Amino acid sequence: MKGRADGERGKTMRQLVSCDDELATAEGFGRAEVIPRHEAAEEPRPARGMRRAGWLLVACGLALVPWLYVLATGLPATATAAHWPVAWVGLDALEALGLIATGLLAARGDRRHALAAAATATLLVVDAWFDTTTAAPSGDLATAVVMALGAELPLAALCGRLALRALSRHA
Repeated sequence: MKGRADGERGKTMRQLVSCDDELATAEGFGRAEVIPRHEAAEEPRPARGMRRAGWLLVACGLALVPWLYVLATGLPATATAAHWPVAWVGLDALEALGLIATGLLAARGDRRHALAAAATATLLVVDAWFDTTTAAPSGDLATAVVMALGAELPLAALCGRLALRALSRHA
């Protein structure tokens, strides 16, 4: 529209005005298309590929339900893991990276902090779950519960709140 006068631009653009029904009859709105405030805009239908991916994920989730029974009845009560320290250090390293990324993105006002916050909250809840369920029933369990209630779950709640607030503001 560069180079056109304001009068020409007004002729070529469709005017949309959001107002109450009473304003629809007001002077000056003769040529404008009036959209009442109470009309909700319809959300666009997701693309076919997105719908297919969604239903595929639902099917995979439902397929896991019988597998849960197989695991619950077939796994041994105890197990030895060859790389136990690597697993825990890796999980805690991912949590540290998630907390740092979430904090930096949130401090900069970057909307992508919602993604980092959601992933970090998930990691923190998983850590609390596995810490408490794999701890020996002695001082280890008490330490795991204190860590879960004092650090991991409160941080997960904070990250979850950050993610939900960011999503609800931009919805």
